Amino acid sequence: MLTDRDVARWRLATQRLVAPHHGSVLDVVTGLLAVQAENRGQSGWSVASRTSGRTAGELDELLAEGAVVRTHVLRPTWHYVAAADVDWLLRLTAPRNRPVFERQLADLGLTSAVLDRAGVVVLEHLATEPDRDRTELAAVVAAHGIALTGHAFMLFLGLLELDRLIVSGRERGTTHTYARYADRVVAPSRFDREEALAELAWRYLGGHGPATERDLAYWATLTLTDARRAIAASRHRLASFEHDGRTFWHDPAGAPPSGEEQEPAGHLLLLLDEIYRGYQDSRMVLDVAGIVPRGRETAIGIALVGGQIVGSMRRTLGSTVRFDVEAYRPLGPVELAALEAAAARYASYLDLPPVLTVRS
Repeated sequence: MLTDRDVARWRLATQRLVAPHHGSVLDVVTGLLAVQAENRGQSGWSVASRTSGRTAGELDELLAEGAVVRTHVLRPTWHYVAAADVDWLLRLTAPRNRPVFERQLADLGLTSAVLDRAGVVVLEHLATEPDRDRTELAAVVAAHGIALTGHAFMLFLGLLELDRLIVSGRERGTTHTYARYADRVVAPSRFDREEALAELAWRYLGGHGPATERDLAYWATLTLTDARRAIAASRHRLASFEHDGRTFWHDPAGAPPSGEEQEPAGHLLLLLDEIYRGYQDSRMVLDVAGIVPRGRETAIGIALVGGQIVGSMRRTLGSTVRFDVEAYRPLGPVELAALEAAAARYASYLDLPPVLTVRS
């Protein structure tokens, strides 16, 4: 009989956080369909940690080429998405997210006429000078006498992303830039809405499963009705089981891990990592012991051992990379060794010496 711990370990395998890992960054992004990328400096590790090479440059190259884009899609936040998938995903999910941006802009006193004028200015500028950052684009808009700054300007750019008018350009160092969507995304949408729902369910559950219909609805900002329709349309490609009063769906090729130890055993990850943020309904299979504080999330990162959260984690960069773990319970020697190994892998990716402190 499956337990929550079994489901958590199964997800580690599905998401390739344990061996066998994916062979490339593009395989990771395609396999997960979308990877939360709110924190550009740390989300790269969320991708690289699922590959056998674990190098930083591969994601940078894919973003520069445009094979992977970083844009607002699914939930109203940043995600890495393969360019081949971004068009149909935006067509499917943007209608649910667009009102969020519109309401906030309206609350700030911005009218559609002002936003339309600003949009024309941005697109005309990017047509001749692509790969401009937010500060540069704000200055261009201001030079045309349009009062649109700060948080309002960020919301405005998000709206242009949802409307498939702009998308990530070539980064300049660590600076995110924008380019015209039509110049960077050349793959046309391949699905009508019903086909897109079916593809979404298949790809999400294939890359994140086992998961529930409510997990899917949360992840893709779908109504529960649409999530159920999506799963029904993909049912012939999926398998399921009942657990804890819910139906969990997954790729039939997947199976619960054996009792053998998974490698690596420990992980130091962002709270935004797909192993945590990729679910809501059944997220806390990661906390069988019930030791993680409930309520408002205050942690930035998590420490995992054996598919269970054992503490919060904060990363600090300097001449070293420091990982400060606040353990939710005393950890044994094997668990501490797993976190030491996780710190060493992460530090190697950053080409810095690691320092790990664990307090309980």
